[in-house]
Amino acid sequence: MQSIPAADILKACEAMLRKQLYVVFTKPTNGMEPVMANLKEHLDFQIDLERRGIMFGAGPFWNDAEDAWEGEGMVIIRAASLADARAIAASDPMHKAGARSYTVRPWLLNEGSITVKMTYSDGRREII
Repeated sequence: MQSIPAADILKACEAMLRKQLYVVFTKPTNGMEPVMANLKEHLDFQIDLERRGIMFGAGPFWNDAEDAWEGEGMVIIRAASLADARAIAASDPMHKAGARSYTVRPWLLNEGSITVKMTYSDGRREII
């Protein structure tokens, strides 16, 4: 497999965002029972990451029929390095309990947009 040095990619997209993030891909190791047994602690952990500004986003992957969850998920985190991102992922109660395994990949966010609509009068908010 051919590869291109990261410096070349950074140079090619120097006008773009170039925000370094880390993606944690997580999947069950032994069925859904251990996943469900650790779900509350996992969600508490995720909310703590969110509150501390570490989490960029997270959520489950639906199956291909989009009607069920088979335990897989993805977490995008802010970290100083791949080693730090791996340490954060390892501290997830779901992973510590062995209910799910994970891999961490460095990800460079370059393109995209987000639109947030907030209505002042009633506090409604919408992400488009």
